[in-house]
Amino acid sequence: MRIAFLTAPEGVEQIELTDPWQAVAGAGGEPVLVSTKPGLVQAFDHLDKADTFPVEEVVGEVPAESFDGLVLPGGVANPDFLRTDERAVAFVRDFFDRGRPVAAICHAPWTLVEADVVRGRVLTSWPSLRTDIRNAGGEWVDEQVRICSHGPNTLITSRKPDDLKAFCEALVSEFDTLDEGAV
Repeated sequence: MRIAFLTAPEGVEQIELTDPWQAVAGAGGEPVLVSTKPGLVQAFDHLDKADTFPVEEVVGEVPAESFDGLVLPGGVANPDFLRTDERAVAFVRDFFDRGRPVAAICHAPWTLVEADVVRGRVLTSWPSLRTDIRNAGGEWVDEQVRICSHGPNTLITSRKPDDLKAFCEALVSEFDTLDEGAV
């Protein structure tokens, strides 16, 4: 099972990329780093530069249909950049249109708001996104992880790095239901 991890070229919170990545790989899935530009993604540990990671696929050159699910890591700058990139927003929206599961943590729901896919859904995030989510027609809750099945797909959201264990368990469990034993 191929799972896209969508990030901007700079600003992704490293632990919110690496922990879910390891969870997917550990469950037998194939995590794939997708970005808006080829080259390297510069991760951050809060405001400090951390490691770089090689981009495997570029938005606009790879269709969402080639993946079974999507993970949107957070970091403040990462989703803020992604929501201004029309190709990234369309890529995210395509997962919802195709009924594929999406997992987003921390500030990542900003990209979901821009893709206009939170209306009628219940989700969690970093608390500062509460008003944005409500204004986009979603219901914000303060929970460690929230799984919202609405229509043909599932949205898994989480608040912050401290919630990563529950987030990773939820996304691996959901991805596992897509293809028995693949993830």
